[in-house]
Amino acid sequence: MFGAVGGAEELQSIVGALLTFVLIIAVLMMITSGVTWALASANGNFQTATRARLGLWVACAAAALTGSGVAWINFLLDIGVTL
Repeated sequence: MFGAVGGAEELQSIVGALLTFVLIIAVLMMITSGVTWALASANGNFQTATRARLGLWVACAAAALTGSGVAWINFLLDIGVTL
């Protein structure tokens, strides 16, 4: 796929590592925000619960965008080979 670019294998491994790092951080933030949301709601701290809920949605969006970015790049690379 990357035959026209020099050093493409290294580039592909670097991008894969960065995407893995983003997904791991997003999942950790989902767990942290979910636990914070639950504890803050249980203790009546609704301002913190609202911020934790927002953090959970942002982490979900980051994970979804990262996953869809991988699919989009693979699609574009497959299209580029056929052109």
